Amino acid sequence: MYYIEKTDKPRLMEKTLKIIKIEENKLFIPINKSDELKEKQSIKLAQKTHKILEKTMSKKIVLSKEILENKTYKNILYTYGYDIVDGKWLFEAISDKILDYIIKHKEMKKEETPISVLVNDLTDYTIENLKTFANEYKTLNIVTNHIDKFKKIEDKIYEEQGLRITVTNNKKKSLLKSKIILNIDFPKELLNKYIIFDEAIIVNVNGNMKIEKKRFNGMVINDYEIVINPSIIHNYDGNIQKYYAKHLYEAEFYKNIPFYDFQNKIKDDKLEIEALYGINGKIL
Repeated sequence: MYYIEKTDKPRLMEKTLKIIKIEENKLFIPINKSDELKEKQSIKLAQKTHKILEKTMSKKIVLSKEILENKTYKNILYTYGYDIVDGKWLFEAISDKILDYIIKHKEMKKEETPISVLVNDLTDYTIENLKTFANEYKTLNIVTNHIDKFKKIEDKIYEEQGLRITVTNNKKKSLLKSKIILNIDFPKELLNKYIIFDEAIIVNVNGNMKIEKKRFNGMVINDYEIVINPSIIHNYDGNIQKYYAKHLYEAEFYKNIPFYDFQNKIKDDKLEIEALYGINGKIL
């Protein structure tokens, strides 16, 4: 795994020849903070980055805050098949803590709050989070296009916990009373086909989402940031302020880590939510 950031003070020759420096597991891109790279320059730097990483056989990379702002550079790296850490895996993995943060800051009560989870892809993490939600919230709806697959989860939760949940795909009724909606993998076009509670709080694991209904006056959360102790970051040795904490922390994990091992780790690390963001910035 490699971390990619800007060179703090690149020399003229480094900028002119687009020399990328390597130090251990870090690549330094030769541009100043104030520079606005032209598209051709970004392409050239992305190609050079690929040639370096190709020799290392590394496919997983973490981009600094400033590098992430260069969409051309980032998108070209995607075309080469790199796994660019984006915080989305962590977003779903800590979705219970995200919802706890919302409940606390909106002064809500779980036992009085109906929630819905929009999901089609079934993972071990999804199953375990659903078990938690069923036990803590007033009602739980699973909204999915794969009714049969999730009916098995409905039966399992009832057998193990004695709790009733609802598996549905009713576009008129399933989200009508849900005060919190956790959208794991529904695209914007699909979500906007549902009738949504006007004051709902929608958490979108997969990024930017906008509700097109005119009457909707709720809250749409598309991103987050966490607070971590720098001492728990082992893979990166440098200025962690250059990176988003969620990216550094996600990069510490293999995504196939068992759910309860992960839960114990974030408990030991005392992970906390710092803020939640919508399209126009911080909202909680």
